[in-house]
Amino acid sequence: MTTNKFIGTGIAIITPFLDNGEVDFDSLKNLVNFQISNGVNYLVVLGTTGEAATLNKEEKNAVIDCVIETNNSRVPIVVGFGGNNTHEIVQQIENYQNFDKIDAILSVAPYYNKPSQEGLFQHYKLIAESSPVPVIIYNVPGRTSVNINAETTLRIARELQKVIAVKEASGNLEQIMQIIKDKPEDFLVISGDDAITYPMIQLGASGVISVIGNAFPKEFSCMVMQAIKGENKPALDTHYRLFELIKGIFTEGNPAGVKAILHQKGIISNHLRLPLIPVSESHYKKLNALREDFTVMA
Repeated sequence: MTTNKFIGTGIAIITPFLDNGEVDFDSLKNLVNFQISNGVNYLVVLGTTGEAATLNKEEKNAVIDCVIETNNSRVPIVVGFGGNNTHEIVQQIENYQNFDKIDAILSVAPYYNKPSQEGLFQHYKLIAESSPVPVIIYNVPGRTSVNINAETTLRIARELQKVIAVKEASGNLEQIMQIIKDKPEDFLVISGDDAITYPMIQLGASGVISVIGNAFPKEFSCMVMQAIKGENKPALDTHYRLFELIKGIFTEGNPAGVKAILHQKGIISNHLRLPLIPVSESHYKKLNALREDFTVMA
């Protein structure tokens, strides 16, 4: 099972909204084209950054369809199928009709329930058995309150052939290094944290599923590919030029920060769905200043 299509930069696509709160499909199409024309390697739909938790079933299907149609097979597509009810996720997978149009699913660790490590393994075992496409697991303990530890990730990698990668957003470099050191050769470790993508690639990660890439797809994708190729001086320069911006987009929550920058660039309206809200006016101005500084430095 090839994993080459998921090396480089994947973008955790935001979901734009209109003033009335409905999904803004025109802006979504523009955003998809903006990403692809600026060199991203693949798109990730209905992740955390896409506010999937606030979309109903019909909206989710419409967003997936819109991205598939707009993409027109230009880059691979990953779709989020996750939650804390294992059997419901399996049912969603079994009921989905367009797996011939997507390349993998991304499934976040179950949140709120706080399963044991064995429970996590059994959760992903059922999902892998049900999915007709490869599975990328997503470890983000800051959101889920449970960490998929290195031993469990490695067990999943070795025993569940359908699982091809982990998106690691634990921030625990010791854990990440243990996974990279002991993983099967074809199993990918993907950064889930923009701020440490460069050092993770130096340790052996294969790339990133990015938030900041929504707003700066060309610059971030170029940095990632340079790092993968060992062109460390220009990659490190871009890493540090983007560093304050990356910190800034998460200060008042994701995707509020990156949506503010996309609004400043004229790509989307600045709307989120409750319980998320736009960044404060003062932080919006700070992000704008950081954006302008980055543009000058570029």
